[in-house]
Amino acid sequence: MPATAPRPDHVAFALRVHELLTASGAGDGPGFVWSPYSVACALGLVAAGAHGRTRSELTALLGADLDGLLAALDEAVAGGPELASRTALWVRDDVPVEPGFESRVRARPDSDLRAADFRGDPEGVRAEINSDVAKTTRGMISDLLTPGSVTADVLSILVNALWVKMRWTEPFNPGRTRDLPFHAPSGTRRAALMHRVERLAHARTGDWRMVSLPGRDGLVLDVLLPPEAGSRSTLDAGTLTALYRDARDTSVALALPRFDVTHHQELTDVLDSAGVRTVFTDAADLSAISPVPLKVDSVVHQARLRVDEKGAEGAAATAVMMMRAAGAMPPPPVPFVVDRPFLVLLRRRDAILFLGTVNDPKDPGPAGD
Repeated sequence: MPATAPRPDHVAFALRVHELLTASGAGDGPGFVWSPYSVACALGLVAAGAHGRTRSELTALLGADLDGLLAALDEAVAGGPELASRTALWVRDDVPVEPGFESRVRARPDSDLRAADFRGDPEGVRAEINSDVAKTTRGMISDLLTPGSVTADVLSILVNALWVKMRWTEPFNPGRTRDLPFHAPSGTRRAALMHRVERLAHARTGDWRMVSLPGRDGLVLDVLLPPEAGSRSTLDAGTLTALYRDARDTSVALALPRFDVTHHQELTDVLDSAGVRTVFTDAADLSAISPVPLKVDSVVHQARLRVDEKGAEGAAATAVMMMRAAGAMPPPPVPFVVDRPFLVLLRRRDAILFLGTVNDPKDPGPAGD
């Protein structure tokens, strides 16, 4: 596999969630897009603050090498002049954050902790978060959190936002763009297809085909064609790995539609289908985030991607809303009925002061002074 191909664990995560999003109905419309980067950043930080089954369910989806994944995600957005990634942990002022977790958050690109008055002004906090996301995404996403979605019960919201602008190394000639038939699932219609003839990385594995369009600053847009027009065949990790492995520079006569796709979805059900369940329950263990018992109430995601003759521009944001988890029910008391002869031992520091056996207790009467 080429060195520039995504990590295998990230590929598996992305394809698994994409399959579940498609099955949830996201794939029924004209198209949808989401950001494996943004979702993995947010969930990866939550996993870093989790223990026990809460953590194991998240790493089963994200991959066991959590530190390696987060480092790779950071590297993916490092150094590009038209790349922006921001992570903010919005926290109620009476909710302490563990120092180790605060350090993890602050180590992310353009990241910080922000005080949030969830109890007094939840709508104001929502507006602040949306404004922060809009600033990072250059206005492409301005309504991540809808009215009423932030309530006085929220203790913390972890938000990741991503923006990227990709410019083709060789732009398409707008003069060659023309309307041609496009065979959509709902029927054939006309679409504006851009054209170019160029040597591009191309691969064929089974009935899947891929062409990779290079952009500046190391960005690449892969376009994958399923086995037949209108097919919704599932792309598996083995096929994608083989496509990257087999890609060779080939003279390609490319005709690619201009497009602009967007999607906004609450991901709780999708993550539940992927096996991430405990974090949404009172059994959640997020004790590495805060000593206050927390659980995730919802995960909200929005993304947009548009492609034209000059390049591509994308934006995404993910918000993980955390509430107070009900304290774990204490175990029932262990019966200890002293109704037969017993021993007693009174000690202090390193010495046993008294040791006795009581076979038939003599009642000394009520306690005095």
